[in-house]
Amino acid sequence: MRSMLLLLCSAGVIAAQSQPYGFGQPATAADTAQKDLTVFPNGKGLPSGKGTADQGAAIYKEKCAECHNEKGEGRPGQYPALVGGIGSLTSAKPLKTVGSFWPYATTVWDYIRRAMPFDHPRSLSADEVYAVTAFVLHLNGLVERTQELNEKTLPAVKMPNRDGFVPDRRPDIKSKR
Repeated sequence: MRSMLLLLCSAGVIAAQSQPYGFGQPATAADTAQKDLTVFPNGKGLPSGKGTADQGAAIYKEKCAECHNEKGEGRPGQYPALVGGIGSLTSAKPLKTVGSFWPYATTVWDYIRRAMPFDHPRSLSADEVYAVTAFVLHLNGLVERTQELNEKTLPAVKMPNRDGFVPDRRPDIKSKR
């Protein structure tokens, strides 16, 4: 009897879930394109725009320094350091920062665009993201202050840990280096 009752209740739930709710509309290709934020290590998906560390310094000071400090040293126990640690990953106390750990400059750009500033994510324009990325990379000694980063030049920035990650060799994982 209990199993019959459970079966009837389950059938009712399944039937209720198959009914349309009668509101909303299917996403259009334009809707999907607006939300497509995928940026690949090779730069595919980067929007047009440009910025230099000189331009990024003022944006960083206004929108990033409160959490990450003036020179990217972070706030211990609160917000991570963005600079330093290059060469420390094999030590007993590795410091994982943008300069020491991140394998691709495009990934830094993508993270800043998606998640920063912490209190207003996705509020920076593409030009501001290029400029802040350039500033953070400059603080790590990876680009010059006046070097323009854009959708063509950013993927060419060689990060110190680019070759520090090992591809997954399991046969069911389709990763390539």
